[in-house]
Formats: sequence, structure tokens, C-alpha cells
Amino acid sequence: MKLKYTSPQDVDMNCHSDECRTKHEQTGLARRSFLGQALVGGVAAIAGATVMEAPPALAQSTSTPDDALKALMDGNGRFVSGQLQSLDEDLSILKSKTAEKQEPFAAVLSCADSRVPVEFVFDQIIGHLFVVRVAGNITTPEIIASLEYGVAVLGTKVIVVLGHGSCGAVKATIEGKPVPGQISALYAPIRPAVNAAGADLDAAIDANAKIQAALLSTASPIIAGAIKDGTVKVVPARYDIATGRVALLT
Repeated sequence: MKLKYTSPQDVDMNCHSDECRTKHEQTGLARRSFLGQALVGGVAAIAGATVMEAPPALAQSTSTPDDALKALMDGNGRFVSGQLQSLDEDLSILKSKTAEKQEPFAAVLSCADSRVPVEFVFDQIIGHLFVVRVAGNITTPEIIASLEYGVAVLGTKVIVVLGHGSCGAVKATIEGKPVPGQISALYAPIRPAVNAAGADLDAAIDANAKIQAALLSTASPIIAGAIKDGTVKVVPARYDIATGRVALLT
């Protein structure tokens, strides 16, 4: 018997009515809510065993979350001014120090957009950043799990949720047009930002980074606990693809 795979996020390309699009978005929201609850419940149930049994964090940095954030922003200043330092060190670091372990001091949740080269943006060498990328820099159970690893095992001190100008995922969510495949799965996580900011693309991009950072800070007991202990900071930010400058969002 041949089985056909279907997904709640699959979009009927013949569906153009507001009612039909609303139905698809509600389905996506329901699935996201279920996954989010499952993640929180599952992590809460096993967090103690998982974290306690994990080996000590590999990162040997004694810096604070504020120090880590300053290092990122200083690196962005060098990037903007065209005075990169990291490129001179990458090859030697790659050959001698990162073959068997990694010691990132910071994590970045970035959009998958090819115009956002995260290591260059912050002028950081190989092994210094734990980068997770997904269109729209959205927080999903899989993304949370990856960043939990960065905090609990690798010892990252700061997590930057990095939105960027002209984000296609946010723009598509604002327009709400039918799209092929499972692209519409991105709409539901970004919709709260659009609801808050309206059709203003720049405002929606900033709102999305803030919302995703807030969700990341609360949905994971591991990350929330580290924030409470003062060992991790989660910060929303925006990358200007025209100037190369990163601005922290408050």
C-alpha cells in the first residue's frame, strides 16, 4: 500500500479565499502550540537528568554575558569599518584547535538569508560562535533544543536573536499570499509580530526579533534557568544589510 504524506502546513495552490488562508494559519498555529507545549513539558520532565548528567561546558571563557555581548558588538564595529581581524586567524585555528572540540562564547539565532554572514558580521573566528539559522529567525522546538545545547553543554554566555532588514519571511507573512510546499509554516510564528506592528516591514522585523527572543527566554527551562542565574543573556538585535551595522533592540 502506498502512503501519501500530508502536512498541516501544505497549502492548496487553488485556495485564494481569506477563509481558506485563515484555516491554514489556524492549523499552523495549532500545530506550533502543540509542539511548543510538548517541548516545554518534555524538557521540564527531563531537564534535571539531562543537565545534571551533561559533561561540564567546554567553553573556558570566564567572561560575563555583558562581556560576551560587548565582544560581539566590538566585532561588528570592526566589520562596519572594514578592519576584520578574524580572517587572519581562521586557518590556523581550524587546523590546530577545533578538530575535536568547540568553545563558542556566544550563540546567534539568525535568519537563513544569504546576506547575513554571521561570523563576518561579528568578526569572530572559527569556533567562537554557535550559529543556528532558519528563515525568519523564528523560535521552534528544534531551534530551542539546539540553543539549549549551546547553553547547557558548550557554555555560551549570550544568545543574540538577529533579525535583518528586508527580511523576506516577514514580508511574506505581511502579504499572506498562497505559497508552494510548506513555506507557509513560517507564517504562524511570525504572525504575532505582524499583528503588533501592522504592515510596516521594518517595525514587524524588529517586533519579530523581540518576540522570538522573549519566547526563547521563557519556553526553555534550561535557558530560563541560566538567565535567572545570570550566566546567560538573550538579546534581540537587527542587522542592517546596507550598512552592515547591528543594533541592539530594547
